[in-house]
Amino acid sequence: MTERKRKIRTDFRKNHQGRVRRGDLTRDFLKENLADDQVKEERVSGKGDLTRRRTVVGHDAETSEAGFAVQPQADAATMPGRVLSVHGLASVVQAPDGRIFQCSTRGVLKSLSTDLRHVVVAGDQVIFAQSGPEEGVIERVEPRRTIVCRTSRNRQHVLVSNVDQLLIVTSAAEPALKPNLIDRLIVEAERMQIPPIICINKVDLVDPADLQPLAGVFGQMGYEVLLLSATQGLGVDRLRRLVKGKESVVAGQSGVGKSSLLNLIEPGLQLKVGRVSTENEKGRHTTTVAKLIPLEAGGYVVDTPGIRQFQLWDVVPEEVAGYYRDLRPYVSQCRFANCTHQHESDCAVKDAVADGRLDVRRYESFCHLFAGDEA
Repeated sequence: MTERKRKIRTDFRKNHQGRVRRGDLTRDFLKENLADDQVKEERVSGKGDLTRRRTVVGHDAETSEAGFAVQPQADAATMPGRVLSVHGLASVVQAPDGRIFQCSTRGVLKSLSTDLRHVVVAGDQVIFAQSGPEEGVIERVEPRRTIVCRTSRNRQHVLVSNVDQLLIVTSAAEPALKPNLIDRLIVEAERMQIPPIICINKVDLVDPADLQPLAGVFGQMGYEVLLLSATQGLGVDRLRRLVKGKESVVAGQSGVGKSSLLNLIEPGLQLKVGRVSTENEKGRHTTTVAKLIPLEAGGYVVDTPGIRQFQLWDVVPEEVAGYYRDLRPYVSQCRFANCTHQHESDCAVKDAVADGRLDVRRYESFCHLFAGDEA
């Protein structure tokens, strides 16, 4: 499909509207009790929202993944690139020939009104113009094939874009295993149609038999489950084969060993590794930004900062059951089409839980997510 480059009137962020002057002439006029003398045909109004709209030369864009309704037109003297990491206002972009550029973002791109917390994220395919030997300006962001995102301050926080699979890394202990966090990340993977791989690290700290019920539930649904130990090297070879030639994003709590596993997958990375607090068993942030790391065997891995809570973006309660593989077959068997699977009679989901066909913990996780619980 060819791009339609034309002048488009589009919305800009509200913070680009100038401060309204103090003193409303109409209000002051009415306070003087002179309303009866007002000319009826006269209209007094400010610009209001008109000051938040501008004309941009570009083309209509897909808004589903990219987040933009309009893409600004790029000049002829530009080149494609891949964003490796974002540090504040600067982005590290790799050109097709392997050169690395420190790029800023074009002002009109940052000013477009979107729900995105950050306009450019790691993994983005961009078009940028070279402004110096190792500097550039990002002119536009290409449509995103896939994204992993969450809600942050009522805005869409995209962690990474254009990845093939999601590695959900958790730990058997220190910090404690959080199955509900795994469920939320799986829902995001299902929503974005990204295959998830569940990696349970630090299995050497517990009896592996204690993990079998949880691993078995996920395994029965068709998810890949790996039991790993970064200190003993258990399962690392299998993980290395799974990430070979693919673009994988690593997500999980702080302190579960994400960076430690990546150091074993790719010797020589020397990613910074932190220790878990002995007081509250919580990890400290050693990875501060999402970063694409090329692998010698081919592909990339994306190391992301630790996640303590994961609130889904743009998911309504009625959609939640469709993202649970184990609940999905029973939804259509309920008596009521709008069944919430919590208090209704003749509910096939509740019957399956009572008969032992559905895991009780998974059902409770669904109920929390349906109710909007941010735990």
